[in-house]
Amino acid sequence: MKIRVLGCSGAIAAGSRTTAFLVDHDVLVDAGTGVGDLSLDELACIDHILVSHSHLDHVLSIGLLADTVMRKRLAARRPPIQVHALPETLDALHTHIFNGVIWPDFTRLPSVERPALVLVPFRLGDRLVLGGKRFEVLSAAHTVPAVGFALEGAEGHWVFTGDTGPNPALWERLAHMPVAHLVIETAFSDDEHELARISRHLCPAELSRELAKLPGSVDVHITHIKPGEVASVMEEVGALSTPHRISPLFAGQVLDLD
Repeated sequence: MKIRVLGCSGAIAAGSRTTAFLVDHDVLVDAGTGVGDLSLDELACIDHILVSHSHLDHVLSIGLLADTVMRKRLAARRPPIQVHALPETLDALHTHIFNGVIWPDFTRLPSVERPALVLVPFRLGDRLVLGGKRFEVLSAAHTVPAVGFALEGAEGHWVFTGDTGPNPALWERLAHMPVAHLVIETAFSDDEHELARISRHLCPAELSRELAKLPGSVDVHITHIKPGEVASVMEEVGALSTPHRISPLFAGQVLDLD
């Protein structure tokens, strides 16, 4: 399996795309602005979208994707794209985006019988098989109901924390899971630690405390840094004392999970 990083920035600017990962060719994990770099044919291959939470930088492309590929998938007699998320997240999408005001309701278009999207709820701890790939829904601690995901590989898991502050439940679960790659956010530098606390994100000092709970030596990829702040955040991250191998995630990166 290959995980293609379409976007991993905490906001937009030239060259910066918000969170989205493409697993092989058919499963999206989050749907930020990075989805827009896919070709029409690549977009039409997406059958499943896993959504970590309802914030705009993670869901912006769902409605645009549905509109883009609806006709192409109908002509090919492809099924609706399945959007998988917590019930609270799906309610937010339907109420605030697919409401006919912000965007058309593609759960009923082009027809109720053959919609472009189907909303599929999951619960924390669920294990999902999507396109032959095995995912587990993990805990996250954010300002809205949120989750992370673990994708099973032959020799370890790719773990995406989603947007989260300090989260003891995550480390309790990962202690019993072989982790090959950990994608974890660090949205703010330490001089903004109070903003990180209020918004339930991590800063390098909190990242250090979180990673101390992860056993072994793992490839750790830092995501969700704001444009223009990558150098300062990574300088602080680079000063941490940890057995883990830490590097910044970047759009266009491809992670192999055998």
